[in-house]
Amino acid sequence: MSDNPSPVKPQRDIYSVSRLNRESRALLEGNFPLLWIEGEISNLSRPRSGHLYFSLKDEFAQVRCAMFRMRVTHLTFVPKDGGQILARVRVSLYENRGDFQLIVDHLEEAGDGLLRRAFDALKQRLLAEGLFEEEHKRPLPTLPRTIGVVTSPSGAAIRDILTVLRRRFPAIHVIIYPVAVQGETAADEIAQAIRLAGRRGECDVLIVGRGGGSLEDLWSFNEEGVARAIYDSPIPVVSAVGHEVDVSISDFVADLRAPTPSAAAELLSPDAEQWQIRLRALEQRLSRAITRPQQQWQRQLLALRARLRHPGQRLQQLSQRLDELEWRLANARRQRVQQKGARLAQLVAHLQRHAPQVQLQRLGTRAATLQGRLHQAMHERLAVSGNRLGLAVRTLEAVSPLATLQRGYAIVTRHDDGMLVEKSNEVNTGDQIRARLAEGELICRVEEKIENA
Repeated sequence: MSDNPSPVKPQRDIYSVSRLNRESRALLEGNFPLLWIEGEISNLSRPRSGHLYFSLKDEFAQVRCAMFRMRVTHLTFVPKDGGQILARVRVSLYENRGDFQLIVDHLEEAGDGLLRRAFDALKQRLLAEGLFEEEHKRPLPTLPRTIGVVTSPSGAAIRDILTVLRRRFPAIHVIIYPVAVQGETAADEIAQAIRLAGRRGECDVLIVGRGGGSLEDLWSFNEEGVARAIYDSPIPVVSAVGHEVDVSISDFVADLRAPTPSAAAELLSPDAEQWQIRLRALEQRLSRAITRPQQQWQRQLLALRARLRHPGQRLQQLSQRLDELEWRLANARRQRVQQKGARLAQLVAHLQRHAPQVQLQRLGTRAATLQGRLHQAMHERLAVSGNRLGLAVRTLEAVSPLATLQRGYAIVTRHDDGMLVEKSNEVNTGDQIRARLAEGELICRVEEKIENA
C-alpha cells in the first residue's frame, strides 16, 4: 500500500431534473422580452379548462404554445388548424416535462394584423410630422365651378358622384383623373394624378376616393406617397374612401373627410333649389330696400299733416281724456271695495268652518264610529279564533296516541333503555318490558315469543 495520501475529490454540484428545468425556465424568461411571432396553427387543442394549446410552425420548424383562459376570452376570432396568425408571446419552459414552449399573451389573424400595424406606424409618424394638424386644413369653396375626381373611371364611386352632382347642381363641371384604386401600381397612380391636378390648376376642389372594400382593398389610400401628395396639393382635397366605417390615412391628411363618395358630392355641391330660393329672397330684399324709403317718407308726410290740428281740438281731446280717467278711478275704487268685501266674507266662512267646536264635534263623532267598529271587529275575531281552536283540539284528539290508548291499546318499551318495541325479535325471553296504558303502566316479563308467519 502506498504511503501517499489519496487526492481529495472535488465536490460536485449535482442538479436534480426539477432544479435544471426550474433554472432553465428562469433563464429563458429572464433573457427574452415579449416577442411577436407569426406562423401557422397546428395540433390545436381546447380542453375543458378553457385554455388553448397548439403548435406554431413554418416550413422549417415548430414550437409548442399555450394560451390561458383569461387571455382566450379576449380573442376577436376563433383560431383553427391551418390558420395563419400573429402572436405576442413570452418564451418559457414547461417544468414538469421539460418542454420548450411559448406563453401567448395576444393573438390576431396575420393578414389584417400586419396591415393594421403598418397603418398605425405610418399614422403615428405622419402625426408627429404635423401632416394632420388643423392649421394646415384649407376651406372648401362654397360654390365650386369645377370639381376634379381622382378615382377609377369604371367604379361605382364615379357613378355615385356624377349622379349626386346632376341632381343637386348640374352646372358644376367635373374633370375625371382616371387611376387604378387597387393593386401594386394604384398608390403611385393616385399620387401622380393628385400632383397633375395641382399643376394644371383647372379645379376648385379635388375628390380622392373609391367605393368600399376590405382593408387590403383600400390599402392604396394608406400609402405614404398618397398622403404626402394630398398634403402638398395646392387644391383643397376631400377624401372619400370606402364606407362610413372605413378610415384611411388619406382621411387624416385631407382638408375634409367624407363618409362615402356620394357624401363628398353632397358636401361640395349646393342644392340648386335652395340657391333659387335664396336668389328670390335676395331679389325681394333688394326690392324692399328700394321701396321702403319711399314708403317711410310718405308715412312721415302723412303723420306731419295729421299733427297740424287746431288748438281747440287738442283741448277737447284732453278734456274728454280727463273725464275718462275720473270715471276709471271711480270704477276702480268701487271694484276694490267689492273685492275686499268678498275676501272678508270668504275669511269669515273659512273661520266658521274651522272653529274648534265644529272640529271637536266632528272628531267625537268619528271616535264613536271607530270605537263601535273596533268592538265589532274584536267580537268577530274572537269568534273566528274560537272556532279554529275547537277544530284544532278535535283534530289533535283524533290523532293523539292517548286516544289510541283509550281504545285498549298499549305502548310497549324496553325496561332498561326505554326504546320502543315494535317487533317480537327486539326482546328476548326473560327481558322486562314496560307497557303504558290509558291509565298507569305495567312492568312485565317476557315468558314466550311468538313470531308472525
